[in-house]
Amino acid sequence: QVQLVESGGGLVQPGGSLRLSCTASGRTASSYQMGWFRQAPGREREFVAVISWSGNSQDYADSVKGRFTVSRDNAKNTVYLQMNSLKPEDADVYYCAAGYDGSELAGRYDYWGQGTQVTVSS
Repeated sequence: QVQLVESGGGLVQPGGSLRLSCTASGRTASSYQMGWFRQAPGREREFVAVISWSGNSQDYADSVKGRFTVSRDNAKNTVYLQMNSLKPEDADVYYCAAGYDGSELAGRYDYWGQGTQVTVSS
């Protein structure tokens, strides 16, 4: 069993930056691929980024490439999402997820955090 807790969300102006954190608890947390997703009310959960268990491989949605960076520190059981050049359309609830497959598909993940709100507004 893995528990995930996100933090770092908040209000930021367009063009600003935020860093989200996702701390995992559980004996095997560092062996999972970790994904970030986002979801707006009434919409499906959208893939943002994924990082392999080693941290050596990452993948991003086209909409965030060049602006967002995913990283992890397995010693701290924490995954990060650095978000730069934020746009109003990036405003959503952001979720981290753990799974063995490391997919862009939300259904392939086994564990989810509770989400953290990101608001981008002037």
